[in-house]
Amino acid sequence: MKFRPNKNGINSLMKNPEVGREVERIAGRIAASAAGAEGDFRTDSAPGPMRWRAAVMGNYNFSKSGGHSGARRDLLRGMDGAK
Repeated sequence: MKFRPNKNGINSLMKNPEVGREVERIAGRIAASAAGAEGDFRTDSAPGPMRWRAAVMGNYNFSKSGGHSGARRDLLRGMDGAK
């Protein structure tokens, strides 16, 4: 027996407003965990053509974070902390 996913069902689920709220919540947790005491991270989310999408942007305060490598480190820390 071969597994065949229900693509129409999966696509409709990924556009569901409840899924969108969960995507926004997780992006917010990533931003909050990454920011810590000195970071400046922001989120953006919207329904795309196939599914909800979200982005975490920042840290624009390079003098405190240690440049691009520090911003990357903070974002990775945020992703670990948002479980």
